[in-house]
Amino acid sequence: MAAAFEVIGGKPLRGNIVPQGAKNEALQILCAVLLTAEPVTISNIPDIRDVNKLIELLGSMGVKVERLSADTYRFQADDVNLDYLDTPEFVKQARELRGSVMILGPMLARFGKCQLPKPGGDKIGRRPLDTHFWGLQKLGADLKVEGPEFYRMSAPNGLRGAYMLLDEASVTGTANIVMGAVLAEGTTTIYNAACEPYLQQLCKMMVRMGANVQGIGSNLLVIEGVKTLGGTEHRMLPDMIEIGSFIGLAAMTGSEITIKDCSIPELGLIPDTFRKLGIKLEFRGDDIFVPAQDRYEIATYLDGSILTVSDHTWPGFTPDLLSIVLVVATQAKGTVLVHQKMFESRLFFVDKLIDMGAQITLCDPHRAIVIGLDKHHALRGITMTSPDIRAGVALLIAALSAEGKSTILNIEQIDRGYQNIEGRLQALGAQIKRVG
Repeated sequence: MAAAFEVIGGKPLRGNIVPQGAKNEALQILCAVLLTAEPVTISNIPDIRDVNKLIELLGSMGVKVERLSADTYRFQADDVNLDYLDTPEFVKQARELRGSVMILGPMLARFGKCQLPKPGGDKIGRRPLDTHFWGLQKLGADLKVEGPEFYRMSAPNGLRGAYMLLDEASVTGTANIVMGAVLAEGTTTIYNAACEPYLQQLCKMMVRMGANVQGIGSNLLVIEGVKTLGGTEHRMLPDMIEIGSFIGLAAMTGSEITIKDCSIPELGLIPDTFRKLGIKLEFRGDDIFVPAQDRYEIATYLDGSILTVSDHTWPGFTPDLLSIVLVVATQAKGTVLVHQKMFESRLFFVDKLIDMGAQITLCDPHRAIVIGLDKHHALRGITMTSPDIRAGVALLIAALSAEGKSTILNIEQIDRGYQNIEGRLQALGAQIKRVG
């Protein structure tokens, strides 16, 4: 039997919680260790399934991996086994996680070749990889597609700088291109580059390794290629998606929670978006204090019309938190339109919330209207299945606020992105246990 969470909801929580290191940063930073033969030490690495699988993949490729403490590793890619990429074992490992796509840029830059099966990840709609391949082709790499699901790239004469205007500000696509460009010959200019804090972290880390990257934090990056990169030390940001999840959890359960060490300047619109839902937040140094609230009211626009919360590329609101916004709104006073622009399957978990008693109308694959219950009627516990990482945690928050017992199946999805989530919630007083 696969693992599940059993949750007894309806009880307020209390205490401090520390967010894990950022999953989406980790997947980029770990691939960047392939850019140098020197040691790279990375701390605040989250102990989650997707990250651990990528570390295993790097080790299988010949990268020396040394765990220095619970969240700190030293990597040295001084003897990468290029032959391993031709093995069935590599295909199996790389196919299991989407983050494996980001080995393309550093491998092409340093070794002149790489291949990859179609990577895995959440089934949340179309997630094409065209930006990755197109950008690396602009840098001079050749692409061969073998069958529907295997890609082989080569740059036998090395990568060369180029000007490119990305058709989408893909975070992982930009990361792949930048990792290729730092060792390419000449100047690379990337317009409409992603500028998320995690990509900024990657660029700052590579600058410490000796790369020349200008425009960090903007959507126009200019990269002067260098011959080699050296080692460095890097500490990852806290996970902004966890921070937003914990804010939503506090509001839904009427809890007093302090979220520690949040790197508040890197959170962008996240705090203000939750404030628009009526949630009170206090910044105490680098901590966020969420006081217990009996109820919270969604703001309207100045003319009284219904608030819309939508996702956008950074510095817009992250799509990974729209699931949390939607769940939190079910117990607010007022109405909100949640507009998920980027992924067409991410709102399909609302049927479970409707079964729990929420008032939601799914307008189409991208939009849902939530009419808040104003905590007059608690959600009721049910048995449900987690479809992806973010929806899984949204359902977990709903279960913790609901009356009675909920069972959440397929929690392997949650484990992919959240470290020891039940243990950390138990420390706040949550009644949650892993079964099966």
